[in-house]
Amino acid sequence: MSTHDDPSTPRRRASSGRRSADGATAAAAASAAAGGVPPRGVSGHEQTMSDARLGAGTGRSAEQWFALLDAADSTTRSHTQIARWLVDEHEVPGWWAQSITVRYEQARGMRLPGQQADGTFSVSVSRSLRGGQLELLDLAVERFAAFAGGPPDSTSRSAKHPTARWRLPSDESLLLTVAPPVGGKCSVSLTLSRLRLPERVEPVKQELTKAFRVVSDRQN
Repeated sequence: MSTHDDPSTPRRRASSGRRSADGATAAAAASAAAGGVPPRGVSGHEQTMSDARLGAGTGRSAEQWFALLDAADSTTRSHTQIARWLVDEHEVPGWWAQSITVRYEQARGMRLPGQQADGTFSVSVSRSLRGGQLELLDLAVERFAAFAGGPPDSTSRSAKHPTARWRLPSDESLLLTVAPPVGGKCSVSLTLSRLRLPERVEPVKQELTKAFRVVSDRQN
């Protein structure tokens, strides 16, 4: 099978122009507009966080939130309605409200793992690597370029979480993020979003994991 026939291998979108570096800040702006900022090391709502992290961030465990949502008949509500209820009734910050909603929808069979509010799927893989943020950003961009089919369409080097973003076919997007260092290591995450078919989730996750091995090997 050729590369173009393999559904797990991203291909670049043909484009006559490049997006500006400012476009890479769109995700951060969206998070701020939602009223919250993801905790360090979490790159998207699709990731399942531990009860300890959820409890520390919201004051309640997943089961406690689920009980409240069940009592409010939330299985009959849309994603937006559930998240808004959490914000309005319990003053949950926007990002955490989204996270609780996604986890609730998955637990109640309203959403498949990795599925987003628009019905598409996201896959994220992260690793803790030694080095500075910009050093790791440059290294990862160099190594992931082959996986993505070329250099990124946009980068943001001055943000607290430097990023690089690739546009892929069928409106898919590949986002590289480098979190601030903790104990001499930075969390580097790679997220491929807007997958339309659930059967692509596991193959793509395997491909992202392989791509990270190349970066890890470069450090050794």
